[in-house]
Amino acid sequence: QVQLEESGGGSVQAGGSLRLACLASDFPYSMYCMSWFRQTPGKEREGVAGLRSDGTLTIADSVKGRFTISKDSAKNTLTLQMTSLKPEDTAMYYCAATSVWFQNISFSLLASAFNFWGQGTRVSVSS
Repeated sequence: QVQLEESGGGSVQAGGSLRLACLASDFPYSMYCMSWFRQTPGKEREGVAGLRSDGTLTIADSVKGRFTISKDSAKNTLTLQMTSLKPEDTAMYYCAATSVWFQNISFSLLASAFNFWGQGTRVSVSS
């Protein structure tokens, strides 16, 4: 059974940093892409950053230059380093993975392209 578990969320002031981690377990095969998404009440889930198995990175314009995604394959851990946080970054953050290949790199930030999800970790940024 595929499981994803996020950790590292919390409350910080604007300008601060947080590091989110996603531990993946029980993968019967390699995931093609792993990404981070976020969601606020009443809004659709938004792709933040994605990392394909070939090393291709995709970063949303809203966080470019502030957020970094990385993966430790030996530990099955996906990390999202967030710096210069803004109040608008406040959201529930989700880790996601997909075993389905897609050619369009923009799909790395498309929620419907992913078939495995974690429960989420909450990030709150105060002004």
